[in-house]
Amino acid sequence: MNQPLSAPVNPTANGPDPEVQAVIDLATAGFPPLATEMTDIAEVRAFFAARPRPAVPPPPVARVADEDADGVPVRVYDPAVHETAPVIVFCHGGGFVLCDLDSHDGFCRSLALATEAVVVSVDYRRAPEHPFPAAPEDAYTALLWTATRFPGRRIAVAGDSAGANLATVLTLLSRDRGGPEIACQALYYPMLDPTRSRASHRENARGYFLTADHLRWYWDGYLPRPADRTSPYAAPLAGVDLSGLPPAQVVTAGFDPLRDDGLAYADALASAGVPVEAHHHAGMFHGFLSMAGALPAAAEARATAFAALRKALAPR
Repeated sequence: MNQPLSAPVNPTANGPDPEVQAVIDLATAGFPPLATEMTDIAEVRAFFAARPRPAVPPPPVARVADEDADGVPVRVYDPAVHETAPVIVFCHGGGFVLCDLDSHDGFCRSLALATEAVVVSVDYRRAPEHPFPAAPEDAYTALLWTATRFPGRRIAVAGDSAGANLATVLTLLSRDRGGPEIACQALYYPMLDPTRSRASHRENARGYFLTADHLRWYWDGYLPRPADRTSPYAAPLAGVDLSGLPPAQVVTAGFDPLRDDGLAYADALASAGVPVEAHHHAGMFHGFLSMAGALPAAAEARATAFAALRKALAPR
């Protein structure tokens, strides 16, 4: 779909539906008050480590193994559907600062099962201890390893939030460094613009789980050097040449401060001649694809997103 995507906005000035707002409130209650009351990274990670684990067991996948991708830890999910299954290199979100292989384990299992693809989840180094360009370089190392580990297979890159930033940066690095070839990029509510200047950053600054304070804290930790804030490999919306990139799937949410990042990037890709399939969910919020168990609408949206990726990876 190559058409302007900037029109969708929130469906109502009254906020999300009550069942959606209830999930937002629960998610907010279990999240640290970043950049306001809590700024020390060790304290924040301790908060996350102390949270109770989900009571529901994760979906079973035929083979799950932690491996070393030339120095970068990865977790490989193989549904063992067929020996030439495509591969998805997945980068988790968390503002380049939080989350890890375990936080996105259930999501990656569901992704592998729904797409019938091998998923390689990347445990890239996180800021602020390891600022840019550590994360994209780790992700690219894992991509090269994946191409060697699974030769001849179609490869997609995918990610949510900050991980979607890394996924699209992988397409730029692959283009600029001569490979490996990427068949598709799947970007779920991507975090792309350190200026945070678009309207959704103001409209959705508070009250919908991800806040303006969170984003400022994330970007400051990831890009402490001002010069990096216009690097194409950190800020893909900073006037970057997007020509020659693989087809993209972009998922956005109406009550997400990152809404307009994703919409603007889909427009920019389309303007550069890149095929774009966009799915805008006006009544949803940041991170909703990970909450399919709590919201039927989120489960339906996730099924649609995963089905689109499976179709994109089908043999040509």
